[in-house]
Amino acid sequence: MSFRGRKNAAQSNLNSIRLLTALARGASVAANIKSAARNDKGIYATLCPMKLGIVTDSTADLPAYLVEQHEIQVVPTLLILDGKEYKDGIGISREEFYTRLPSLQTPATTAAPSIGDFLAPYQSLLDSGCDHILSIHVSGKLSGVVNVARRAAQEFPGKVTCVDSGSLSMGIGFQVLAAAEAADLGVKAALETVELTQQTSKVFAALDTMEYLKRSGRIPGVVANIGGMLSIKPVVELRDGEVKPMAINRTTSQADEFIYSRLVEVGEMSRLAILHTNAEARARHLLERMMQEKTRMSVPRDVLFVNVTAVIGTHLGPNCIGFAAVRKP
Repeated sequence: MSFRGRKNAAQSNLNSIRLLTALARGASVAANIKSAARNDKGIYATLCPMKLGIVTDSTADLPAYLVEQHEIQVVPTLLILDGKEYKDGIGISREEFYTRLPSLQTPATTAAPSIGDFLAPYQSLLDSGCDHILSIHVSGKLSGVVNVARRAAQEFPGKVTCVDSGSLSMGIGFQVLAAAEAADLGVKAALETVELTQQTSKVFAALDTMEYLKRSGRIPGVVANIGGMLSIKPVVELRDGEVKPMAINRTTSQADEFIYSRLVEVGEMSRLAILHTNAEARARHLLERMMQEKTRMSVPRDVLFVNVTAVIGTHLGPNCIGFAAVRKP
């Protein structure tokens, strides 16, 4: 055999050895992976990702494009105006609601959805291939929505986890978005990111009057009456699932200044929404002032601008501004 022939044969043998070694190693790795998958549910979930469905209610105030983008199911809460029942966001716009609110003959009221309103999206998500569902809702200290969701979840044992957000508006919405963004990592990871978002969130609002909080029973009537006589503009915080009074201001400009100071105190933010109840001019002023200080305040790139849903506005009244922010850990 010529030198070239011997060289080609040697190279062929070397390639064969390399191929057999690679196959052996591959088989070993595959066996190890299969063994780990059998013995460690966490690793198995990584190899075979769980499909996680996300459900919330309309008080989360999520913009429609984010709901669509993350395939979130939103259960509408109920609004009763002059004896007529509306599903939140259907049949009456937020602008029309806030225009009508001060002149209503009978105060507007709200109600939780029915069990059936939750059964339908839960069943739909499971039928579409979801392995588990996270259902994240308005604070249980302010509404019965999360309790209704839990009762509906009992119809799907081990398939639905209900979460009390302890919040309102985009304070809920940001938790829902966090869960949706972590959904591919599984239930545990999604719940952890929801908990972290909840712990690092701040929600504040400057009200134009105490009257609507008085109607809702969130503050004692005598306090609201005194506030009304003095034309007080209260600032409240949503903390520990409840509405907490933070400051009493005599003018709208003082209330706005207090809100701005609290926004600055948040520090570096990962998420931010400017909220208002049909008070776009006031809210725009807050947003513009904040953007002028963007470098100092470490404002996130995408800031949401939200006219708060009518079901929440019923208890706050028109012409309020506020914010929901998530502080960077």
